[in-house]
Amino acid sequence: MDLILFRHADAGDAEEFAKTGKPDDLRPLSDKGRERGRDAAKGLRALAPECDLIVASPYVRAEQTAQIVADVYEGTDRETTDTLEPDRPPNAFETWLAQHSEVKVVIAVGHEPNMGNLATWLIAGSRQSAIEFKKSGACLITFDRRIANGSGQLKWLMGPRELAAASNR
Repeated sequence: MDLILFRHADAGDAEEFAKTGKPDDLRPLSDKGRERGRDAAKGLRALAPECDLIVASPYVRAEQTAQIVADVYEGTDRETTDTLEPDRPPNAFETWLAQHSEVKVVIAVGHEPNMGNLATWLIAGSRQSAIEFKKSGACLITFDRRIANGSGQLKWLMGPRELAAASNR
């Protein structure tokens, strides 16, 4: 399996949104986020031409980012899982992913620090994050056999600019 972890695009200032009285899980993407997210998704498609499943955190900004990715990967199945919420432990998504082991390529859209924690968990088996994702940044982790902590191999990690540049190759 190939797993692409993709951090949601820019959703503006969290403190400013908090002034609306709405919960943070409803914070939407900014205009800048939608634009950079589209550019990054196009580059992602150039690097990974195929995708079988796009899965996202149920937070609005992650769902909106997943839709941007889905627009680039037309016809790809989509799901939502609370295992990608910001403070969930990495083994929760590991379990979810193992239940989908028949899928060849998964793009998972989530949040920091969860994405960095998850990548570190899957690659090194450690809960001490060693990876940080920029907004609209992504990494590719491959699994040869079973999906388990420490069994993934990091193939690449890119920020939004690097991803956007990949679409110009």
